[in-house]
Amino acid sequence: MLEIQEKFDTTGYEELAERASGRELHITEALDGDRPIGYIAYWYGADKTTVCAYDDGGDLMLCDGLVRSVMFKSVLKGIGAMEFDLAEDKAFDSLRRLRFLTGESRICQELDSFMNGCESCKENKKDN
Repeated sequence: MLEIQEKFDTTGYEELAERASGRELHITEALDGDRPIGYIAYWYGADKTTVCAYDDGGDLMLCDGLVRSVMFKSVLKGIGAMEFDLAEDKAFDSLRRLRFLTGESRICQELDSFMNGCESCKENKKDN
């Protein structure tokens, strides 16, 4: 069974912890049983959450779940934007396909609208 859980240390992610340059790095892993099959690495700022890396193993739905889990936590903290500061340009492809990013932008605004987007889908189904 797939679970997405925050990891409370950076063991195995030391290189990413160095890249965080003293910021408190958070890691959220996608687990299949006890086996990690993906992750997202990020830190919180006053006005935005910065994602510095993710690995979804090429699974678009896993990418969606990892990003939305961090969006949810950010919204709970009152943060309304998410910046993707990723090392590889190819890493932005899935984010654009999922419409987290548009054009060449690397910032997703209005995180709460992504979290509330499913509510309008449910209402549309009731009308049909």
